[in-house]
Amino acid sequence: MSGHSHWSTIRRKKEANDAKRGAVFTKVAREIVIAVREGGGGDPETNIRLRMALDKARSMGMPKDNIDRAIRRGTGEDKDAEEIVQVQYEGYGPNGVAIMIDVLTDNRNRTVAALRHALTRAGGSLADPGAVAWQFERKGSISVPSEVDFEELFMAAVEAGAADVVQGDDEDNHEVYTESTDLHAVSQKLKEMDIPVENAELVMVPQNEVALGQSDTVKILRLVDDLEDLDDVRRVYTNLEMTEEAVTAYAEAVGD
Repeated sequence: MSGHSHWSTIRRKKEANDAKRGAVFTKVAREIVIAVREGGGGDPETNIRLRMALDKARSMGMPKDNIDRAIRRGTGEDKDAEEIVQVQYEGYGPNGVAIMIDVLTDNRNRTVAALRHALTRAGGSLADPGAVAWQFERKGSISVPSEVDFEELFMAAVEAGAADVVQGDDEDNHEVYTESTDLHAVSQKLKEMDIPVENAELVMVPQNEVALGQSDTVKILRLVDDLEDLDDVRRVYTNLEMTEEAVTAYAEAVGD
């Protein structure tokens, strides 16, 4: 599990660097649009999904004008904006690794072409709907800084209703997992207990993982990184078993 924690840390650092360049704002804006439209309107007091999206936007330094524009787009006030849709695509990577790709897009044809190109170039392929989704379960994931005492976090998380808690190593955050419907409630309870929450989101967790050698694992991680660099891709999940050694090797290869 330490490999997963390290991979999450690499992702957060990359998002922070992208935020400095403004590269991630388009993706976050789309999350706000979907949250407004599907979560119950533009009021974060009553729309939990919007509240989490706004927390993410602010943590990345997204300008208020961008946030307000995304909310107006979600409520339909911006009549000229193209419609954003949320889609989940399935695929295979090298060695048959199952891949789930969360997408927010205003052009499905463009998105499918980009996904197919990235997967094919890496030796993978898109799959039919349902081909790999059965191997994953949607869960809530809450990241807590590693400075927090793990025993204290564990007791607080159990009291808050968490399903599992994974200890991070060194700079890698602890991860608290919940049932998908309990994410916001558990996150709020942790905050009320003075446990700092760095990030809270819904994720796809594989029911069983596939173990590969280090070089093959690095290839999958590179593919995941390439897919997540696409403008329309929100997040990529795999059933790959991530070892600390492979994640470290990949981080060194890309200069993390």
